Amino acid sequence: MPLRNKIRPHAPADRPSPQSRSIADRSRTVPVSALSSWGAARLALTAFFAVDGLLFAAWVVRIPDIRNQVSASHGALGLALLCVSAGAVATMPVVSRLCLRYGSRPITVASLALLAVSVPLPAHTHSVPALGGVLLLFGAGYGGANVAMNSAAVEIVSELGRPVMPSFHAGYSLGGLLGAGAGGLLAGTLTAAQWLAAAGLLGLVVTALAGAALLRSPAARPVGTASAASSSSSSRGGTGAGRVLVLLLGLTAFCTAYGEGAIADWTTVHLTDDVHAGAQTAAAGYVAYALAMTTGRIGGTWLSVRLGQHRVMLLGGFTAAAGMLLAALAPLVPLALAGFVLVGLGLANLFPLAIAQAGAVGGPRGVALASTLGYGGMLVGPPVIGFLADATSLPLALTTVAVAATAAALLPLAVRRR
Repeated sequence: MPLRNKIRPHAPADRPSPQSRSIADRSRTVPVSALSSWGAARLALTAFFAVDGLLFAAWVVRIPDIRNQVSASHGALGLALLCVSAGAVATMPVVSRLCLRYGSRPITVASLALLAVSVPLPAHTHSVPALGGVLLLFGAGYGGANVAMNSAAVEIVSELGRPVMPSFHAGYSLGGLLGAGAGGLLAGTLTAAQWLAAAGLLGLVVTALAGAALLRSPAARPVGTASAASSSSSSRGGTGAGRVLVLLLGLTAFCTAYGEGAIADWTTVHLTDDVHAGAQTAAAGYVAYALAMTTGRIGGTWLSVRLGQHRVMLLGGFTAAAGMLLAALAPLVPLALAGFVLVGLGLANLFPLAIAQAGAVGGPRGVALASTLGYGGMLVGPPVIGFLADATSLPLALTTVAVAATAAALLPLAVRRR
């Protein structure tokens, strides 16, 4: 895993590790034709990240409509959203084993196809139990896709010898931006059923085209076995200290994704109910957040090289915390939108950098653990916000995102000390 700030016990932070040197040496000897093939695989996988974000955003912007359709309270909606978490958490360990057995690429294609098929289903439910049932399937596709895609991304990062993990997640954010933007613009034209059906069809088309390109690309060598350097990384990940490092990075991903999940599912509801914005303006809140996150991730590699990954994570966490307090408590729409922009910029690189560092320390097991914890946070966040909103208020519940972002900023400091 090519990282500038390598986590290496007892090694100075500014000295490149043997692992980073060996990967750099290997990348310099890769033929141009091979690099071109890996570039095609990178592009195809980025398309998968993008359609994953688009499908999730397509669902997010129509949550208020689905809530009204099933006549759900905040707590009942949170319980239904918990089914997304349940489907994902049940699927993630299975998908990680399937990736080890069959390879991450075919599992990526299958998971995205399942996600695309399940997206239209919530619009055809008329009760909370029925909504929860279809969201189990949605969660299975979403959780499986994200574990498989991140596993494939870590392999491609290792083969390219460049710290490009943020660029894959930029694809996810760009897809989310497009899905939210189109969903908001068409909110008054298409019903929820029509919009989600169109999104699902588009997801199937992209999955077929990108899947064909990805499966034709050269097979990747599993991280941790491709070279002596990655074997060294896996051995460190197998020690007690390595497991603690991976756990801390996984908790960083969890705190970050808690905020991402909460913003995704509750932004439109908050702007509609608490700030009294219209449907299109409420969708613009998620668009502003997604645009800021996309911008932050596009520049993530550049920032990591110049500032160092730990500084990027520290500054990002504090920026997100300040932005969330503004977005949750501001009484005016422009101030709330500005807060969501800060949240997007702050959270942008926390998750991909945590996943990348976990892979550098623990190899495939590190990636699996950190990804599962991270996406578990994304899927646990929405129902927790719902229950807290019923007990207190939605704005107060959303301030827990600021607490989680602060924790995500501070946890990498503990990782660095180790």
